Amino acid sequence: MRNVLKLILLTVLFVSVVKAEEGKHYGKKITLTEKTKVSDILANPEKFVGKKVLIEGTVVDVCKKRGCWIKVAADEGYGTIRVKVNDGEIVFPLEAKGKTALVEGEVYSFVVKDEGCDGNCEKEENHKDEKCEHEKTEKTIYQIKGIGAIIK
Repeated sequence: MRNVLKLILLTVLFVSVVKAEEGKHYGKKITLTEKTKVSDILANPEKFVGKKVLIEGTVVDVCKKRGCWIKVAADEGYGTIRVKVNDGEIVFPLEAKGKTALVEGEVYSFVVKDEGCDGNCEKEENHKDEKCEHEKTEKTIYQIKGIGAIIK
């Protein structure tokens, strides 16, 4: 009887360890098997726009308000890519920071415009005729629209 209880206890312990290694699932089930390096996406982001990818990396930041995004570190260098999800569909916990994430989603881009000087940024009050040095700029941002994730 004692051996049977030990066997049951060991089985439960083994299953618990295996489940812990799998991590916690968020969103839809991951369907892709081939991973894409974050560094490859960052090196040539246009190549990946509109494509579904599976990335893996360390979570370096999490949305503190709604858990609607995480930043995943690149496998090389200091780059990161942000994984954004629809508010409420997936809520990433703050405890995900520092853990490994396996994320499936689609790469997309959007343009952020800085309209430049609004007329209130004179260098000094006495020099109102000087033009503002702040020029209009545009920057393309690349992110992943998260579909599913595993945080381990």
